[in-house]
Amino acid sequence: MSNIVEIRDLVFGYGDREILSGINMTFPKGKVVAIMGGSGSGKTTILRLIGGQLIPKSGDVTVDGEVVQPLETTSLYRLRRKMGMLFQYGALFTDLSVFENVAFPLREQTDLPEELIHDLVLMKLNAVGLRNAAGLMPSEISGGMARRVALARAIALDPQLILYDEPFAGLDPISMGVTANLIRKLNDALHSTSVLVSHDVTESFSIADYVYFISSGKIVAHGTPAEMMESTDPYVHQFVHAETDGPVPFHYPGPSIAADLGMEKAP
Repeated sequence: MSNIVEIRDLVFGYGDREILSGINMTFPKGKVVAIMGGSGSGKTTILRLIGGQLIPKSGDVTVDGEVVQPLETTSLYRLRRKMGMLFQYGALFTDLSVFENVAFPLREQTDLPEELIHDLVLMKLNAVGLRNAAGLMPSEISGGMARRVALARAIALDPQLILYDEPFAGLDPISMGVTANLIRKLNDALHSTSVLVSHDVTESFSIADYVYFISSGKIVAHGTPAEMMESTDPYVHQFVHAETDGPVPFHYPGPSIAADLGMEKAP
């Protein structure tokens, strides 16, 4: 198979509230694919559907040749063993050291001896530039460093698929650049596939091979970063160029201020 993940005709919602509708996506092996769109558009929901935390109302999510939704717990955990996850803001265990955070999935998912776990953790930390911070606690490192520790933890098991939920949120420009560079380099070094959910156009476009734009639960555009920069779709153009008004209006819909103040003439 050339695609590690395929989503076909997916519909998802809570009760009568539809979140995603008619979603079709492919995520080729070895590529970095970005999913972009405004808050509440359903981006993170797609990651949860890929990981099996949520079940679609209809359609299929296929990961490494297996349809996710019918899998029983044991089979789902086995499939998740092929995935790494970088949660928004890192989500490190605050009572564990940097070393122990990265060692956690190795201890939970393998029967490797402690000597080998020790060496693997230091190798992963070295890959993100933090080998010498192994003994520190999360409270003793910066936000950018914490995100890199979380990235080392996400790749601890050499996953085929790495899911990133807003990896650049809350980072300074230097840390954003470092994180983006690591995502691309680690993806290529591990021959994995990365699915990147982000609002950040500059960093995402600098490393992504392909981009999907979602608005109101539907895919409104997709293509390479270069194609999206030149897109004439009103929503994509507004998003990419950070325009204050457009399909996403500045004013919340409703009567005009003139109407509220009684200044509009009756028809």
